[in-house]
Amino acid sequence: MEQITRVNHLGIRVFSLETSRSFYEQLGFKFLVGPVGPEPVAIMEHASGVNINFILNAAAPTDSNVLMDEPVKKAGYTHVALEVNDMDAVVAKLNELNIEITEGPVVFPTGSSTFIRDPDRNVIEFHQPKS
Repeated sequence: MEQITRVNHLGIRVFSLETSRSFYEQLGFKFLVGPVGPEPVAIMEHASGVNINFILNAAAPTDSNVLMDEPVKKAGYTHVALEVNDMDAVVAKLNELNIEITEGPVVFPTGSSTFIRDPDRNVIEFHQPKS
């Protein structure tokens, strides 16, 4: 469809606004508004333009992610990939913040990636394209 111009936002179902907000603020996201609406939803945005809507009605997090860690794989979005321009700096910052790196950096034909999990076990990939 030619009318699509970009991704507008990412929706992530979370258990705790306070916990998620604190975590994503460490990654440079700023709180905009919320909770609002019938779901309810809270919104954060990064200076790069990446916008996240937290849907605030998840059950308490467990030790696994139903889409990533279960032996029977179900359809669904498995992760978000945030493009970065300096993987070494990202890894250093994650280590400084004591955010566990669950995989990586891994080198792919398209570049390198480092993976983490948010407090609800959602996967976040930092991807530096091959130059």
